[in-house]
Amino acid sequence: MSGHVFHPGHEELHGVTVVVQDTDGKTYVGRYHERNARGIVMHDVAIHDPATGSHGLEEWLARQRKFGVQVSQRLVVLPSDRAGEVRRLIDW
Repeated sequence: MSGHVFHPGHEELHGVTVVVQDTDGKTYVGRYHERNARGIVMHDVAIHDPATGSHGLEEWLARQRKFGVQVSQRLVVLPSDRAGEVRRLIDW
């Protein structure tokens, strides 16, 4: 439902599983918490690093959608100057 805020007083994406790519080529999938002065705050995050990953990005994202997010870090703060667009996982 567009415009619906999961928790009143938070951004529209709060609590939604999102995908963010950084300038280093890594891709993060996790629950969006907020964007603040430190950067984008995400919880329960899976990270795809093309330098060490055995799957291509599209295959990896498909697995995250199908089987759930394979959490590797409970909290990630991605600096705003390194973060790309924040997109819902279901829209990827």
